[in-house]
Amino acid sequence: MTNKNTLPTSRKKKTQPATISRMYSYWFYLPAAIVFGVFFLIPTGLAFYFSLTRWTLFDATFIGLENYEYFFRDPQLLTALRNTFIYAILTSGSKVIISLPLALLLTSGLRLQSFFRSVIFFPVLISAVAVGITFSSLMQPSDGLINLALESIGLPQPDWLGDPDLALYSVIMIDIWKGIGIATLIFIAGITSIPTEYFDAASLEGGAWVKFRHVILPLSRNATFTVILLSFIGGLRTFEIVWTTTRGGPGFASDVLTSVIYKQYQAGFYGLSVAGNVVLFILIMSLVYPLMRFFNRMELEL
Repeated sequence: MTNKNTLPTSRKKKTQPATISRMYSYWFYLPAAIVFGVFFLIPTGLAFYFSLTRWTLFDATFIGLENYEYFFRDPQLLTALRNTFIYAILTSGSKVIISLPLALLLTSGLRLQSFFRSVIFFPVLISAVAVGITFSSLMQPSDGLINLALESIGLPQPDWLGDPDLALYSVIMIDIWKGIGIATLIFIAGITSIPTEYFDAASLEGGAWVKFRHVILPLSRNATFTVILLSFIGGLRTFEIVWTTTRGGPGFASDVLTSVIYKQYQAGFYGLSVAGNVVLFILIMSLVYPLMRFFNRMELEL
């Protein structure tokens, strides 16, 4: 007859090392979990809390959802929201359209290819603030270098940053110029990762158009998704170039969500501006997460 008291003890002795071994591996997650909690979860939780308060940096009074009510009643908000979407869509779409041909050119065995790659990537290395200040000087209506060049060939000289109908699109052009390098680099990485067998097979079927249409375009899909996603997120949260060129003006013509939030910070409405940041966070998450899930489903295995 089996001894009922000794059987569980022997099982414990056998299962204990396996349990300890399984638990041991989880300890390696602990440093990452602490960093994530301290630098991401706690600040996010605090932001949600302060968005529900009247906050003066030294004192916070809980006021419920009043900040959100004020934020959504702000007359600048609708303009800023519309501009933010225009900004994100135009910058992400333009970067794809311009970067793909550039990447094709820079992977075609062109002479001085490395030099041209460096030239295109150079704007990425410059601070967005420096880019904004430089272009605000270049785009001056009377003595800016761009208008002087247009004048010399007899073309009209628009007020790039002072015209309410043009200011937002001028800022978008600056953003595209600055971001085109990183988008081209992603496309170059995508094109060079395509196995050479596909190019060899396409060469038998036709010339450069067949390679582009049936090999490069479909097999660069992952790179295209990456460029769209990164540019779209960057467009939704853009701030430095807008602020250093137009400060959201003239009037509210080039205001985006982040510039509206910053103006509230400047006015001392800290709780209100944190509520704006929470709205921006929720907006980005609600748009980008489904987009990312869709792109992940459509990705190709090369």
